Amino acid sequence: MFSSLWVAKTGLDAQQTRMDVVSNNLANANTTAFKSSRASFQDLIYQNVRQPGGQTTEQTQAPTGLMLGTGVRVVGTEKMFTQGNIQTTGNALDVAIQGRGFLQVTMPDGSVAYTRDGALKPDQNGQLVTSTGYPLDPAIVLPPGTQTVTIGNDGTVSVTVPGQVPPQVIGTLQLADFVNPAGLQPNGDNLYLETAASGAPQIGQPGLNGLGTLAQNSLEASNVNVVEQMVDMIETQRTYEMNSKAISAADSMLQFLTNKT
Repeated sequence: MFSSLWVAKTGLDAQQTRMDVVSNNLANANTTAFKSSRASFQDLIYQNVRQPGGQTTEQTQAPTGLMLGTGVRVVGTEKMFTQGNIQTTGNALDVAIQGRGFLQVTMPDGSVAYTRDGALKPDQNGQLVTSTGYPLDPAIVLPPGTQTVTIGNDGTVSVTVPGQVPPQVIGTLQLADFVNPAGLQPNGDNLYLETAASGAPQIGQPGLNGLGTLAQNSLEASNVNVVEQMVDMIETQRTYEMNSKAISAADSMLQFLTNKT
């Protein structure tokens, strides 16, 4: 059986995976703070028919070898943590992160997850939570009767309440950063989880030690470049077709041999 059939088959699998990644990027083109992904490929092991530098005679060596590749594989889907556009919303509880960093949220099991989605809302107790109801860590609780909320670039949260003229500071939003953000595990709900590849979180105040700053009344848009993704989709489709042609060509060769015997 021709090995080219199986080589082309690995190409079809790889391009199908790339199409899945591109489709997910396009589906999340309007998702708040979404980070696009890209598929990474590696060539598979080679069949070493003749070693480069092998002795052809006692005094001479082969300048090249005969190495037959066996295809391609997908080795990863990397998140691209480039900055998304900052869009003004006018909502006092919307916060965009400009630069590096993630907001921390507490999951129902007590673990900590990380997000760049700053569309915050108060729950029934006045505690600030994400759109899916996960509370911030450290917790920020709005006092009863809060009239205005101000979130500074450094994360300082102050409010005004009836009967108090000067604003009251009720807490500070902190950011977490990672040595390798691409190593975080996407978990849905605009959340990421720490992994061994990402390293431990480095917690700090916005604007210090390389952390980004916060922009109130704003949200970070998805960083998906729709035009780029459409080009990737066309390229993927054409590459898939070329691998299909390779399978058809190998099939035609086998058919020729079959008909001649």
